[in-house]
Amino acid sequence: MLDWDSLRYFLEVARTQRVSAAARKLGVEHTTVSRRIRALETELDTLLFEKSRSAGFVLTDDGQRLFVHAEQMESTVHTARENLSGIGQALSGHLRIGATEGFGSYVLTPLAADFQRRYPHITLDILPVPRFVSLSKREADLAITIERPQRGPYVCSKLCDYTLRLYGTPGYLARHAPIVSRADLSSHTFIGYVDELLFSERLRYLEDLLPASNVVLRSTSVVAQYHAALQGQSLAILPCFIAAQDPRLKPVLENEIEITRSFWMYCHEDLRKLKRVTVLWEFIRKSVLKNADLLAGKRGTMKYLP
Repeated sequence: MLDWDSLRYFLEVARTQRVSAAARKLGVEHTTVSRRIRALETELDTLLFEKSRSAGFVLTDDGQRLFVHAEQMESTVHTARENLSGIGQALSGHLRIGATEGFGSYVLTPLAADFQRRYPHITLDILPVPRFVSLSKREADLAITIERPQRGPYVCSKLCDYTLRLYGTPGYLARHAPIVSRADLSSHTFIGYVDELLFSERLRYLEDLLPASNVVLRSTSVVAQYHAALQGQSLAILPCFIAAQDPRLKPVLENEIEITRSFWMYCHEDLRKLKRVTVLWEFIRKSVLKNADLLAGKRGTMKYLP
């Protein structure tokens, strides 16, 4: 029989890739973690990690296979504990939501504040980051992202479509000749993403839309791109749920340049059974549906559920 306590040590090392980091999270000495990993490898008669100076502890093929089973066991243990104690069915506890940076900052955070006002015994962490959040590493309980997960024990649902347009400040547009067609954009400068650091090909819309565009400022952050556009030196493609709320930006070729992308919401299938997760899931779904016009760029202010 595999010892669950040993698997806890294994999971933390797999997620942090460092014995010292795993020890801090577990509240033990790093020598204890090393000893437990060696004992587990001896028990299973296999090597679970390869050690490297640059990458730390990297899972071997056998380690990857064990990780899948250990993660399932962890979810089952957590769910059983919460259900047996009644916590899982109570409208209290803590949840962490990971989301793309723009959506997390400009849509999810205001909605989260509204949710917490309605359910004061549920505390929330909001992670608006310019990358994918890993549910397998327990970085979050629920994720909202621009790509549907391809595999994993997740419950996933399409949350909404959203629209992006080309924006500039009124001052920038006044200093240049009127833009009446895409051909006119050849003489303009742009703000965009750092191509080699894109976390999703779904963000490569400037290159697809205007292949020869003169990009003079790049950032991995859409929020940084938004603030750069406000300086009035270049144009930027931005989500309407950010730019349409700000009168300091105006759409360019509004009827011609329109990009549609989607958000997906997902969580671990075991967590989806918990009442507080169900309540949060439905609140986000209904709130986003109420703001469909904002996400499509048809209006510029947030609306809240009654």
